[in-house]
Amino acid sequence: MSLAHTLLMTVAWPLAVAALVAGTLAWRHGRALVEQRSSGRYVVPPGVAGDWLSRWRVALWVSAPLPALAVALALPEASLTLDWWLLGGEWRLDGTRRALLGFTALLWALAGGYAHGYLGGKARRARHGDPDAERDLQAFVLLWPLTLAGNLMLILAEDIASFYTGFAIMTFAAYGLVVNAGSREAYRGGRAYLIMAILGEGMILAGLLWAAASAETLTLTGLREGLAVAPQANAMATLLWLGFGVKAGVIGLHVWLPLAHPVAPTPASAVLSGAMIKAGLLGWWQTLPLGLTALAGLGRVVMVAGLVAAFAAALYGVTQRHPKAVLAYSSVSQMGMMTTLVGLALLAPSLWPMLAPALVLFAVHHGLNKGALFLGVGITEHPPRLPGWLLWLLLALPALSLAGALASGLIAKWVLKAGLYDAGWSWLVTLLTWAALGTSLLMARTLWCQAHAWQEARRHGAAPAPLSMTLAWALCALLAAVPWWLTLPEASAGAVQATVLPPWGELPGLLWPVMLGAVVTAALVVACHLEPRLHARMSRAERLPPGDLWPLYVRLASSLSDPLRRGVARLSNAEETAQDLAAGCGRHAIAWLTALQRWEAWLRRWAVPLMVVLGGGLWLALMR
Repeated sequence: MSLAHTLLMTVAWPLAVAALVAGTLAWRHGRALVEQRSSGRYVVPPGVAGDWLSRWRVALWVSAPLPALAVALALPEASLTLDWWLLGGEWRLDGTRRALLGFTALLWALAGGYAHGYLGGKARRARHGDPDAERDLQAFVLLWPLTLAGNLMLILAEDIASFYTGFAIMTFAAYGLVVNAGSREAYRGGRAYLIMAILGEGMILAGLLWAAASAETLTLTGLREGLAVAPQANAMATLLWLGFGVKAGVIGLHVWLPLAHPVAPTPASAVLSGAMIKAGLLGWWQTLPLGLTALAGLGRVVMVAGLVAAFAAALYGVTQRHPKAVLAYSSVSQMGMMTTLVGLALLAPSLWPMLAPALVLFAVHHGLNKGALFLGVGITEHPPRLPGWLLWLLLALPALSLAGALASGLIAKWVLKAGLYDAGWSWLVTLLTWAALGTSLLMARTLWCQAHAWQEARRHGAAPAPLSMTLAWALCALLAAVPWWLTLPEASAGAVQATVLPPWGELPGLLWPVMLGAVVTAALVVACHLEPRLHARMSRAERLPPGDLWPLYVRLASSLSDPLRRGVARLSNAEETAQDLAAGCGRHAIAWLTALQRWEAWLRRWAVPLMVVLGGGLWLALMR
């Protein structure tokens, strides 16, 4: 096998794992059906619960992202042509794809190891004959590698067909992970996710087909170059921005995130917010003419939408009680900052060589730290046997990094700030710095909610987290803080390198949002203890539901569908009236035909006498 063909293994291996799980389940259910024919009783096969936790099956399942991680760390730039695939596939590994592939595979691997321990209790219930637990396990172990395969395929794909195929597989397979719990809240979150996903898929497909037909190309590079000179470039780019914006959490299209994350299993939440949300950013990267031409009108709209998301999501997120909901709004806020940078690239294409490596670093930093924070939610609900200081140090490390106080967060903030200052966008740096204050408050709120969950778990004697959960979470927190292990794209000439620490003199300007966030948090805590009325107001603010605009969308859809339902009812009534009229006309016609038949029979009976009488009458008339 050539080095290029190892790209194929990154997707083929998780697909093979999913096929093996599906084949095992099908064989076991087939065996149960055979036993049913012989005994007359169908017994739910033990399938996943009976042996998926055995050593080799767990190793096989968790190994699904490992070929992709090995390719990202060891393989040089490569391309692969697949003549047998759809319209002709072309997969490519370059600097940007390598960074995204590496952090994505690492997060999926760590979340998979975490899921091993996370699902242990459900597996024990399934082994004791719980059919609901068995069903949930089977769905999880089947859809997990399938979702992963789609995520990896869209990263490597250079041809449009492969890219959209991977995106669609990831999107719809992830629905099963969101609703895995099977509760009413899970199906509500899954419904919001699926509705928004279908809306996004429709806009993506329309934009891709329109732009590809206009450019007469089958590759993403050709599509992007064709879009740069197309007469309807703004309309095509708007469709693509909105379509991928559903996944990226663009303001207004973000409502599925705070509804889906709290109800999804914790390892699924980690990859949803850490890795899969970056598929939207990658979609913009691969389809919009970034660095090729200016789309000033769309660029301004994208920048405004990004800044609104950065501030509004932070403001609403600090009112949430569930730590996963707080983290979901943090993802919307952070993705809003990335959206702002994409809008800047559309507005000023000359800045793209500086913005591209900074965006990759920002995406990798956010994805790994956000994954560690989501995995930490399960740790506080089942505190492991660790010293308290070590537990909270590991919980606080990704929170401080995401807020930009240390490690990868501090470096990402410095790279962006230095590049934007040099390009003359100091006012944008100021706005993004104030948005970072919102991130600091969200991280403080997350740790506060986790502290409450930790106290409740200790009070009720919750079972400690298994070793696999604890190790996966700790590794994720440590590796997220220092992403220098990952090969990042080279910065353009004059730009700040992604591994360079900021000078000491720049630290006050970088750290003041975190310090101010800590002061504001401490002041609110003290004020709530001293002033009961303020505490009551804060408690009322905490009642704001997750999903913010989702109830409004539901009411709007209901109000728009009511006239439609009334119109359908009127049409139904009109149809019934027409049917009644037609039936009445039919009855009259049948009655007329029946009467005509009677007259015809009478005429046949008396025709000869009538002709004699008529002939005699005519003869008498003529004789006169």
